[in-house]
Amino acid sequence: MTSPAQLASLEGQQYLVLRPTDAVATEYQAVQRDALASLKTSVTFPHTEHITLRGFAEPERREELTALIRTWAARQHPITVAADAVDTFPAPWQIVILRLARTDALVSAYATLTDLLLDTDFRRLGELGVEDWTFHLSVVYGKTLDDEAWAELDRAARRPLATPPTETITEAELVWYQDGIEHAEIIPLGAA
Repeated sequence: MTSPAQLASLEGQQYLVLRPTDAVATEYQAVQRDALASLKTSVTFPHTEHITLRGFAEPERREELTALIRTWAARQHPITVAADAVDTFPAPWQIVILRLARTDALVSAYATLTDLLLDTDFRRLGELGVEDWTFHLSVVYGKTLDDEAWAELDRAARRPLATPPTETITEAELVWYQDGIEHAEIIPLGAA
């Protein structure tokens, strides 16, 4: 995130993300470029592709949280991800997404992280059970669009991908927001 307003809204939060760098990333960039080009007004959007696995609000216990994430990552095999559609989250969110298939590796990674977190009191943000979670990459945040502009973007964006791009991700990233700055630590998967 780069805008001061976005950074301020994320102050004190931490996110565990996966960052595609190959076929899924290429598809994401094309979808985002097309979505932004179709708009007649400005919107916010992620500046780098990422799959959020969890959000936390633990500014005072970030080191403790990081240690737990490192434990999870050391036990976690690389994660295969495949994008299967361009989709949207409707109002009130109004987000264009690149939806991911529920690969065994991705579902297992989410579930094992859930199991590890069960014995903690870390404050988690927007957490859903694995059966309810939509694995995705946010492409464009359209919350500021009026109803007509959102409806047009929603119609134009949604489509299946004929050939789902697939890649294997070998590292996770813990991102945190402190003092108006985005910080990150890369954590290799399967380093145990």
